[in-house]
Amino acid sequence: MHTFRRLAVYCGSSGDVDPVFLEAAYAMGQHLAAAGIGVVYGGGRAGLMGAVADGALSSGGSVYGVIPDKLQALEVGHSAVTELFVVDSMHARKAMMVHLADGFVALPGGFGTWEEIMEAATLGMLGYHRKPLGLLNIAGYYDHLIAFIEHAAEVGFVRPPFRDLLRVAAEPGALLAQMRGQVVPSVIDLLRADTAQKEALRAEAERGRHHRE
Repeated sequence: MHTFRRLAVYCGSSGDVDPVFLEAAYAMGQHLAAAGIGVVYGGGRAGLMGAVADGALSSGGSVYGVIPDKLQALEVGHSAVTELFVVDSMHARKAMMVHLADGFVALPGGFGTWEEIMEAATLGMLGYHRKPLGLLNIAGYYDHLIAFIEHAAEVGFVRPPFRDLLRVAAEPGALLAQMRGQVVPSVIDLLRADTAQKEALRAEAERGRHHRE
């Protein structure tokens, strides 16, 4: 059972979206604060990024922003967060967010959001962390991505244990409940299991050969 001190929340910075997404992001921030879970996010003050930070702060939560210096120079950083880390690249931003967080949640967003949650998922698959991952599927935003992952599994590019690597729910409470109980598989585990199985089969075949002799 996972305990969350802080969760990384990946989401879009565009404010030109349906208000339902902004309202849900604000509610997510409130929910995390009420649960005593700190928010680690991209440090911005606009769009869903700003909404989730504002929601958490409005409920007395802790919010940790991680923003590249190029964006901070444009004054897009949130000035009211608990702590704002300014780093020298997008790579450093992602690495710090992975380090600070006990799990990862993607809200609706664009290319950056998708890349962030997929990198976190890949790191988990390769055994670099054992932290749970989830999609907050607001208004069915991730329905097509979920269907694509199923398609990738059906044609063999996603192995069965990773089919549910990204837990999915439309409400924060339901998503966190899934993530708390998640066992994160890794390719390393599968390779070890495959190796152990092959060794067992070889040993059995060897015993059979000696018995016949």
